[in-house]
Amino acid sequence: MTPTLPNITRELYYPKIGSYTNLKFRESTLPSELNPFDVLVKIHAVSLQACRVPQKFRDLLISRGTYVLPTPDYLVPGSDMAGEILAVGNQVTQWKVGDRVCSNFSTKHIYGDITHASRLSALGGSIDGVLTQYKVFHEIALVAIPEHLSYEEASTLPCAGLTAYSALNGPIPVKGGDTILVQGTGGVSFFALQLAVAIGANVILTSSSDDKLALGKKYGVKHTINYKKTPDWEKEVMKITGGRGVDHTIEVGGPGTFGKSLEATRLGGWIHAIGVLDPQEDTNLTVTSIIIGAIAKGLSIRGIQVGSVELFKEMNRLIASCPDVTRPVVDKVFSFEDTIKAYEYLESQTHVGKVVIKIA
Repeated sequence: MTPTLPNITRELYYPKIGSYTNLKFRESTLPSELNPFDVLVKIHAVSLQACRVPQKFRDLLISRGTYVLPTPDYLVPGSDMAGEILAVGNQVTQWKVGDRVCSNFSTKHIYGDITHASRLSALGGSIDGVLTQYKVFHEIALVAIPEHLSYEEASTLPCAGLTAYSALNGPIPVKGGDTILVQGTGGVSFFALQLAVAIGANVILTSSSDDKLALGKKYGVKHTINYKKTPDWEKEVMKITGGRGVDHTIEVGGPGTFGKSLEATRLGGWIHAIGVLDPQEDTNLTVTSIIIGAIAKGLSIRGIQVGSVELFKEMNRLIASCPDVTRPVVDKVFSFEDTIKAYEYLESQTHVGKVVIKIA
C-alpha cells in the first residue's frame, strides 16, 4: 500500500524583513505530483549560520535585510538541513525513499567554480530556505549523509562544514605537516580545525575563551592563543612557527584581524577569507595596505563561498573515514517552536560549534 504523502508544509517566513522576531508560522501547499527529477524531503533538522563576529552571521544579516544578495519578501529562511526522502519523481535514479540526505547550500552549484546563476540559488537567501517541514529538491542538489551522523549533526555540514573544507582544498590544498591558523571557535572555524587535524596538519587556534581553547585541544589542536590575553597574537604565531609563519590562515574576523593575518602567514602562504566583511567597521586597515602586504610576502588571498555538490561528496568521504575526529560539534538544539530563541542564542555568541533547530 502506497503511503499517503503530505500536501501541506508548516514553515517559518518573514512577513517583513527587519528582525528575526518578525518570523511567523504559515502553511503552504506542496505539489500534488513531483516533477520527473524531483524528490520530496521530510526535514528533520536545520542549523543556523554563524561566524565569529555576531553582526556578520548570515541568518542574522538576512533577518535585518542587510545581506549581500537580494532577499525576496515573505522569505522562508534557513540554508542547512538534513532530512529523509519521502517520495521520488519517476525519472530519479540517484535516490530512493528512506535515504538520508543534506541539500547543498546553493542548489545549482553542482561542480567547479561558482557562477552568478548558482550564487543566486543559495537557500534561505535569494530563494526560500529550509525552515519548513517538507521541501521539494532536484535530485542533483542533494548529498548522502555519512552513516554515523545524526540528523542534527548532519544539518551542520552544508555551509559551515563545506566552507571549511573548501578553504582547506584550494589550488594548493592543505596537506599533512602544514601549519594552519584558525581564528575562533564558531561553526566554520571548528570544522576547519577538525578537518585540518584529520588531514594531518598542525593547528594553531585563537579565541578569547580559555574554555573554548581547551575544547580545541581535545580535538587535536597543537597550539592555542587567547587573543584577549595576547593582543599581539600574530607575534605569538611567528614565535610558535620559529619565525616562519603559518602555511594557511582561516580568516573569519574581517578588517579587525586581517592585518594580523598578513603578519602571521608565511612568505608565499595562503589566506582564506570567509564571511561578510563590513567596510564600515572601525579599523585602520585599507585595501591599499592589504595589497601591499600581500605583494610584499607573495601571499595568495582567496574569498571562500561554500562549495559544490561534488566537493560536498568529497568532504563526506573524509568525514566518514575519520568519524571520531570529524564528528560535528553541536552546541545546542532548539525545537521548531523555539526558533526565535535559537536566533537569540546565536546572537549571544556564547556557543561553540553549531546551533540547531529540530524540525521533526
